[in-house]
Amino acid sequence: MTPPLSPFATLVLAFEFGCVIAGLILLWRHGLSPAARATPPRLSAWNAPWPEFLTFAASVLLSTFLFAALAGLISRQAGVSGHAATIANGAGAQLGMLLGVLLHHHILAPGGRTPHSAAGTLLRSGIVTFLSALPLLLLTAQLWEFALRAAGLPVARQDLIRILTEIESPALIAAMVILAVGFAPLTEELIFRGGVFRYLRTRWPRWSALLLPSVFFAALHVNWSTLEGLSSALPLVVLAMVFSLAYERTGQLGTAVVAHACFNLNTLLVLFAGLAPD
Repeated sequence: MTPPLSPFATLVLAFEFGCVIAGLILLWRHGLSPAARATPPRLSAWNAPWPEFLTFAASVLLSTFLFAALAGLISRQAGVSGHAATIANGAGAQLGMLLGVLLHHHILAPGGRTPHSAAGTLLRSGIVTFLSALPLLLLTAQLWEFALRAAGLPVARQDLIRILTEIESPALIAAMVILAVGFAPLTEELIFRGGVFRYLRTRWPRWSALLLPSVFFAALHVNWSTLEGLSSALPLVVLAMVFSLAYERTGQLGTAVVAHACFNLNTLLVLFAGLAPD
């Protein structure tokens, strides 16, 4: 017999239901309606030569690996192990990504940055993007899980989500929340949307410019040695494509950053409420 939901879980479930209903309305209004589809994109092209893009990729990759290795070394020297070491390594990698982007944009290839909208506008457009994506994500997740089970493949959650459900230290939980809601959306959107997608959108067919960064983004969230996180691969591809479309339409990377943060925050809320499937 299924135990009754706690008051907090019931409240979160009602909130999720409301978000889905709002998302369906916003998806039509801002994504599928004739007026929405006729809205011209506002994202300016990144007219950089290919060596500049390679410099961008190299600075991000090298900085990521360097700071991840440095975080691992510091963890071992400090006697940190287990989940704490995993979180420290993740924090080092995220910091490396961010510093790699900043190194490229401010030192190696300064200039070319797009203007920013007011914080309130970015917050509003980011929330609308997240809500519009939510019904698509839930449908994709159900269909993808059904396909994985039919193929005999595992449907285990991402290893970082599993770690979050296992740790009991408030400090480690707070660190993971900060990484998930603060650092990860900023660094990943700077790289995948502000970097890869923006560079490819005027050089490759539009469908491939949307798909390739999204597949790469999703693949990095899967542990390919254990296949943990495979169940989230296709939903993350869909999510990343929605982020790219929102960035293209608004011309504001902050829209994708806020939407990404809302998605991660919503995932944490569902986990803390005990509503996530095993």
